[in-house]
Amino acid sequence: MKLRKQVTVCGGAIFCVAVFSLYLMLDRVQHDPARRQNGGNFPRSQISVLQNRIEQLEQLLEENHQIISHIKDSVMELTDTGAVSPSGHLPFRSANGSWVLPFDGRPAFLAVKPQDCQFAVSTRAQTDVQMLDVYSLLKFDNLDGGVWKQGFDITYEPDEWDNEPLQVFVIPHSHNDPWVKTFDKYFTDQTQHILNNMVVKLAEDSRRKFIWSEISFFAKWWETADVYKQEAMRLILGGQLEIVTGGWVMTDEANAHYFAMIDQLIEGHQWLERNLITPQSGWAVDPFGHSATMPYLLKKANVTSMLIQRIHYSIKKHFSSTRSLEFMWRQAWDTGSSTDIFCHMMPFYSYDVPHTCGPDPKICCQFDFKRLPGGQINCPWKVPPKSVVEANVAEAELLLDQYRKKSKLYRSKVLLVPLGDDFRYDKALEWDQQYINYQKLFDYMNSHPELHIQAQFGTLTDYFNAVYKAYGVPQGSRPGDFPVLSGDFFAYADREDHYWTGYYTSRPFYKSLDRVIESHLGAEILYSLAVANARHAGMEGRYPVTDYALLVDARRSVGLFQHHDAITGTAKENVVIDYGTLLRALIGLKRVIINAAHFLVMKNKEFYRFYQTEPFLETDDRRATQDSLPQRTLIELDPAGPYLVLFNPIEQERLCAVTVLVNTVRVRVLTEDGQTLPVQLSAQWSSATQMSAEATFMVRLPPLGLAVFHLYDSADSPMTIRSDTLLRLSGRSVSARALDPLPVRSQPADAQTFYISTQTLTLGFSGTTGLLESIKRKDDPQEVKIQMQFMIYGTRPSKDKSGAYLFLPDGKPKPYNQKEPPAVRVVEGPLFSEVVAQYQHFQQTVRIHNVPVDGLSVDITILVDIRDQTNKELSMRLVTNIQNGDVFYTDLNGYQIQPRRFYQKLPLQGNFYPMSSQAYIQDSHHRLTLHTAQALGISSLDSQLEVIMDRRLMQDDNRGLGQGLKDNKKTANRFRLLLEMMDSVTTSFPSMVSHATSSLLNHEVLALPVLPKRRGIPPLQTFAPLKSVIPCDVHLLNLRSIQTQKDPESPSPYTALLLHRLATDCGFEGQNLGYNCSTTQGRDLQLLQPMSLTLMHSSMPLANDSIITLEPMEISAFKLKLR
Repeated sequence: MKLRKQVTVCGGAIFCVAVFSLYLMLDRVQHDPARRQNGGNFPRSQISVLQNRIEQLEQLLEENHQIISHIKDSVMELTDTGAVSPSGHLPFRSANGSWVLPFDGRPAFLAVKPQDCQFAVSTRAQTDVQMLDVYSLLKFDNLDGGVWKQGFDITYEPDEWDNEPLQVFVIPHSHNDPWVKTFDKYFTDQTQHILNNMVVKLAEDSRRKFIWSEISFFAKWWETADVYKQEAMRLILGGQLEIVTGGWVMTDEANAHYFAMIDQLIEGHQWLERNLITPQSGWAVDPFGHSATMPYLLKKANVTSMLIQRIHYSIKKHFSSTRSLEFMWRQAWDTGSSTDIFCHMMPFYSYDVPHTCGPDPKICCQFDFKRLPGGQINCPWKVPPKSVVEANVAEAELLLDQYRKKSKLYRSKVLLVPLGDDFRYDKALEWDQQYINYQKLFDYMNSHPELHIQAQFGTLTDYFNAVYKAYGVPQGSRPGDFPVLSGDFFAYADREDHYWTGYYTSRPFYKSLDRVIESHLGAEILYSLAVANARHAGMEGRYPVTDYALLVDARRSVGLFQHHDAITGTAKENVVIDYGTLLRALIGLKRVIINAAHFLVMKNKEFYRFYQTEPFLETDDRRATQDSLPQRTLIELDPAGPYLVLFNPIEQERLCAVTVLVNTVRVRVLTEDGQTLPVQLSAQWSSATQMSAEATFMVRLPPLGLAVFHLYDSADSPMTIRSDTLLRLSGRSVSARALDPLPVRSQPADAQTFYISTQTLTLGFSGTTGLLESIKRKDDPQEVKIQMQFMIYGTRPSKDKSGAYLFLPDGKPKPYNQKEPPAVRVVEGPLFSEVVAQYQHFQQTVRIHNVPVDGLSVDITILVDIRDQTNKELSMRLVTNIQNGDVFYTDLNGYQIQPRRFYQKLPLQGNFYPMSSQAYIQDSHHRLTLHTAQALGISSLDSQLEVIMDRRLMQDDNRGLGQGLKDNKKTANRFRLLLEMMDSVTTSFPSMVSHATSSLLNHEVLALPVLPKRRGIPPLQTFAPLKSVIPCDVHLLNLRSIQTQKDPESPSPYTALLLHRLATDCGFEGQNLGYNCSTTQGRDLQLLQPMSLTLMHSSMPLANDSIITLEPMEISAFKLKLR
């Protein structure tokens, strides 16, 4: 009866709020000129004005109705479950056995404006070429093309250039990537000599040109290149030396997350802005396949043109035959042309000299003058180059023939010819060999008008500008009838059925560590806020502003790891060990977070004292070595108890379960205002049967904020509930040894399905394997089959075997088997329930939370250890009854979704794709999304999702590495499995719940214990930096302190704010996210100065009260001065 009265009172309050809201809306419509329609659209009569106001009022009423409806649903849900405030009742079990949690009295709603749903159902990009259609069209038959093995015979008429001579730009370059040697070793042995010689040799002849892309190497050289700096600047300003792309590295495009891709691009461009100039053209000759995300990021950084190389040979042949190798690359979701960027695709096998002058590598090799007899390398085709002298200079016409044939593959009469390879031009001799001989060839060609050619050295931008000039269009515009393309270029095969799909998973330990560090770059946000607060309080001198150097070090370590031979897992073992700088970066970021949190949670800043050797807070976990898994910090409780500071690194309020490791089972948790929270006490298992204690409690955290909690050792509290733990053992006589208050039951395993459940989900598990079998949502009458299986791939018995790059399986995979049945542990409690199945080579942990958002998806951790295997690859399959046909969806770099098809005409390995953050299958009823916290390879066949978990391979795959993959680590692969009911089928974007799930998985709450102090702990308080709520379809990508112009390791007063407006699929039922989630059509963002993505170009400053609009999928950068 009491509950019914509470609901009645609550309902009355809602009614009052609704009436008052309507009053405010009427007043707002009457007085807010921004809400009025344009006066020119209506007659200026009182009736028309009134009609206009009524229409607006109807729209506002509809929006208000949605909000009231959501609040009503929340109230009804309380009535159904009988949940009340924590002060009233304890957690209890409902009639169906699931736990019901105390409700914190704060209703939540999901209110998405109808206009924000239109993007997902609107027409997609209008393009001439869609890559999914190209895949459907091609036979992938690999016919012998003659001298151009993967192409066709090229012919031309001698008079084709009579009216318009062929312009040839030969572009010398040197590709520098830390791969077989470490970064420092390459720099010492080769790179510094390349750059030193570059300055000297380019200065000898103003006709010489050169391009450079990797700023990590260039910046290291610049530090000690004082004698060369002035001349290098002169060469750049004179157009002889061009910096292309300008990223910290030439990033991988398959595994890298878009946050890290942007961050390394900013790091490179910020260095260039401080020291040199701004890049205009992109150069990517070595990433193993190309993502559609990269052209978007380059376009947003004001790069106007780009070049790509490693693309499936069948696609290159098709594009060559249709003369479509140059195109405008448009984003698949762009209905206009605002994302278009001009792109040049290289047509042949490689970017080395034999495969760049024309279709015949035997002839091209004769014009690679580093291969002159007596050198370290020669031509495999047995015809060596000859130095150019007057007697043989006419052989330039042999080269001209190749130029003409290559030009026939393009639409313009302007030709690009790269001249370089890996670490070329490291000796002065090669500069002379290439430049002097080529200049003689150019002089001969240019002095014979009957040849109709103008040949010269050039930079990449020289080439692109010549194309634009030939068609009379501005830089970056579409030349003539060049095609418009959308889609991506995965998977990559360089010959036969050799698909480079193995590297999507190779060395998953480091792929996972990379994402952990990216998550910790939330330190950027906390640091920016702390420094701004310290400046405002006049305490900048007392705050460790020098932590900025740690941020710079972490940015550059993460940036270096995005390289296409680093995050890909395709470097030598000693180089991988050198990437241990990642651990140093992680430790540095934790220190930045601790120092910022210390300052921000101090209630009275006068009590703030910073001591370098006495940190105020402790880190949440530790890693013993760079190749070990983290160990959670043990919190020592006592009757006075430590304080715990929790950091929420995302821009939305967060209602979630937090787990900490404690030294006692007598645990009590209080909020800042003294409210006791429910605690689930459970076991921390060091093995299948060994355990200690951990405490889980539910918290509500402010967006980008810090909250303070008090933990202490207390006599049994009714709010502390012990988990129920059951060991399912098959014929074993093992008994668990446990702390007495944490009893463990055991029983013999049987084949019958068993279940765990929350208020939202019920999961079914196999009684035999302990693996997931089904998911049933509370609001769905249908139980959906989702059967987890583990499979083993072998490699081919022939000479071509799987390696770091290639996936060459010996056929379909075989089910994973072991002699002993698994040990299965079932844990149930009010905040979470989980099932852990322990196998010899992996451990599956499936957990569900009794919390909004967290509770809508299934938390899965697979601990993999295949170090005793030989030439084996372990995969996880999810076999469902979702009828997706041959269509599935994978993300590109965590930024956008790309539809895929499983093609029977392709070999099995050709149907795997990179998954950076998620993949899903769907039919007209359900969508099943696998969210991932690390990049892995994935495929789908017959209602399945299959992800490769780890690979151990004993041999090289003949792509230059010279090693197999034998340095495997024990790796924790983390996922979230989200099952959603579909209301309608639309073009594919993640739902709002899916976006939230991905954010929670990739940005975990950090739990920072306050270390005991002799002088006692000063008063602490919650830090909530946001004055207003950020719309839940806007992701705050970064708040990055900008360097000073003089000192790159000191912050300026300015901060870069990077925002990404998410595109949302509304074809799903609304869910209670646990916080108020609304959208604003991308408006209501008050900012200062719009910038290009990498902060090198600025737009007109906005007034402080200006409102900007972000379109769905748009990423934008702004420069702020925090006060």
